[in-house]
Amino acid sequence: MANCCRMLMDPTKMGIGRSVAVLTSGGDAQGMNAAVRATVRVGLYTGAKVYFVHEGYQGLVDGGENIKLATWESVSMMLQLGGTVIGSARCMDFRAREGRMKAALNLVKLGITNLCVIGGDGSLTGANQFRTEWSTLLVDLVKAGKISDDEAKTSSHLNIVGMVGSIDNDFCGTDMTIGTDSALHRIIEVVDAITTTAQSHQRTFILEVMGRHCGYLALVTALACGADWVFIPEMPPDEGWEGHLCRRLADQRARGCRLNVIIVAEGAMGRDGKPIGSEDIKKLVEKNLGFDTRTTVLGHVQRGGTPSAFDRILGSRMGVEAVMALLEATPETPACVVSLSGNQAVRLPLIECVQVTKDVTTAMAENRWEDAIKLRGKSFENNWNTYKMLAHINPPDSKSNINVAIVNVGAPCAGMNAAVRSAVRIGIIQGHNMLAVYDGFEGLAHGNIKPITWTGVSGWTGKGGSELGTKRVLPSKYIEEISLTIAKFNIHSLVIIGGFEVRYCNTSTISPRSVPTVIHQQYPLTCDRIKQSAAGTKRRVFIIETMGGYCGYLATMAGLAAGADAAYIYEDKFGIRDLEMNVEHLVQKMKTDVKRGLILRNENCNANYTTDFIFALYSEEGKGVFDCRKNILGHMQQGGTPTPFDRNFGTKMGSKAVLWLTDKLKEVYRHGRIFANTPDSACVLGMRKRALTFQPLAELIEQTDFEHRIPKTSWWLKLRPIMKILAKYNISLDTSEHAHMEHVIKKRVSMPAPLMKKHEEEVEEEEE
Repeated sequence: MANCCRMLMDPTKMGIGRSVAVLTSGGDAQGMNAAVRATVRVGLYTGAKVYFVHEGYQGLVDGGENIKLATWESVSMMLQLGGTVIGSARCMDFRAREGRMKAALNLVKLGITNLCVIGGDGSLTGANQFRTEWSTLLVDLVKAGKISDDEAKTSSHLNIVGMVGSIDNDFCGTDMTIGTDSALHRIIEVVDAITTTAQSHQRTFILEVMGRHCGYLALVTALACGADWVFIPEMPPDEGWEGHLCRRLADQRARGCRLNVIIVAEGAMGRDGKPIGSEDIKKLVEKNLGFDTRTTVLGHVQRGGTPSAFDRILGSRMGVEAVMALLEATPETPACVVSLSGNQAVRLPLIECVQVTKDVTTAMAENRWEDAIKLRGKSFENNWNTYKMLAHINPPDSKSNINVAIVNVGAPCAGMNAAVRSAVRIGIIQGHNMLAVYDGFEGLAHGNIKPITWTGVSGWTGKGGSELGTKRVLPSKYIEEISLTIAKFNIHSLVIIGGFEVRYCNTSTISPRSVPTVIHQQYPLTCDRIKQSAAGTKRRVFIIETMGGYCGYLATMAGLAAGADAAYIYEDKFGIRDLEMNVEHLVQKMKTDVKRGLILRNENCNANYTTDFIFALYSEEGKGVFDCRKNILGHMQQGGTPTPFDRNFGTKMGSKAVLWLTDKLKEVYRHGRIFANTPDSACVLGMRKRALTFQPLAELIEQTDFEHRIPKTSWWLKLRPIMKILAKYNISLDTSEHAHMEHVIKKRVSMPAPLMKKHEEEVEEEEE
């Protein structure tokens, strides 16, 4: 019955007569402004009043001018700004009951019964306490004569929804917190800059990153740059680590590496509980090895700069979900956190997330290091296990006699090299002979194949493009030659890293295991610069053409990340009436304080409505109201160094592909021959909802539109209405599909009996 009500509910009337307040608290994080913007605009879309609470909980306590009505225009041009425009502050007053009474009084007087809090674990813990004691606060306010019985009755229940804004990614229950990806961008920029000077002088660099008592930033940085060693608080190094570290650095130098990189989390410590700092490690390396060593402590530079595309989209999606969660809440609904698991939005009970986060701290205090890793979540655990494997530099004593070839196909894109490096090294660890195929399927046909070693892929994680070389040539052109090459080099298996071309593989001839790649996400930054130009010149509309073939993913995600007014794509058909409506929308927009526009067009969205046509149409219809400019981004979208996400994702996919392939080869290896004749002998590895999964190529073919080189269904198409609503289009938002309340299901870990009893009834954690 509840679902039927949601289907009949008009989303533009859900908030009528209700008020929503939004605040940012604790440390600032890039992407907070995107979340604030989405919360305000979707709140207004539902008919609710929306208030800014300036300066976090302090503004909530002080009231007055700190709590102001928000308008559509007041959140314009916020997406690309770092920090938080509405301000944040540490608030001691809110920690006392007297301060929370003042905050409650301010909310009651304004009729605010829905509060959206964007902050870290401390901020969300405070929000949960505020909601828990809300009814008693109202009783005290009535007794004190500060509010009437009617006011108390009207505000009898406070709904609270949290969004985690923290660069540390230390809040359990969510894959990524707002600000983490942007912080990783800052860190990787520094690592890349350091790498060049370190290689020039054969130096060892020690980089200390933030994260308080969480090692996520350090761990992902170590994966993304191929660090020689990482120190994280969740897993202190074993006793005698000093000698082990020095031996590893010396071995790397002996293998020809000109630089060493060590990543240290600010909360790193030894098994004895004593802190391990970057200066301590520097003294150790200089004393024992005599290496030229430098330290860099990044500090608050990690919090600065513009938010990444990921953080803007994450903040926007979470803001939409937060408003829906608030307006759908009942007095029985627990305070929740809106979060992201894989590519799915989820709602989790706030108190459960806080408890698991505290459990991590308890596990670390009790020296239960394995438990701390597991409690951080499956994603953290996978990162740690992958790093441990890749840090292994001693080849196994026995060989598998398996020859594995790696080939890149399709267009070059950032992250390919990280996947190749990971696949090569994991293959070597498994005892396989690894072969590099140069120049795609054409190189495979012509036998352009060479052995590739551990050091042969050193430093590849940070390189853009394809070090192996790649071409768009399809295998069907060279089937006979490829078969002869596979026999000549005795290739038992192929790891194919590329784009759509892998789907054309003839499974009766070759058995590919492929890792799909994506175009490097550079586009929102370009759109930022264009919007700045438009902001400097009023009444200007930019028409931007993005790549992607017939796939509108880039245009849609760029539209969300850059705040576009429209994004034309092949999958979402449009005609002259739609174009006319979009032009009229911009004409009306120019009458407001926001006198600029951004239109995105996927390169193959329509054969007749070309970029030139749309530019001419907007230019003609906008005469006297706005002028137009156009920009075709072209191949700059494929260029540049890979993002931290691409490096990390490529690394984990390369590792997972070879480990899966190794297991499969063991199943089909008989008497020195490979019998790969089952449907799952050719699989594609990719993200589906919340997990990396292997899908037989035969199944994938049924789900593919080969003529247009796109899937027949795409999950991201459901995000397009959000982009239009945030651009103030009067469209309907489907409220029948939304994130349901889930539970933070912790994986069983070894722990003392009293704690084990508490966790006994909990189910195995689903892989994120």
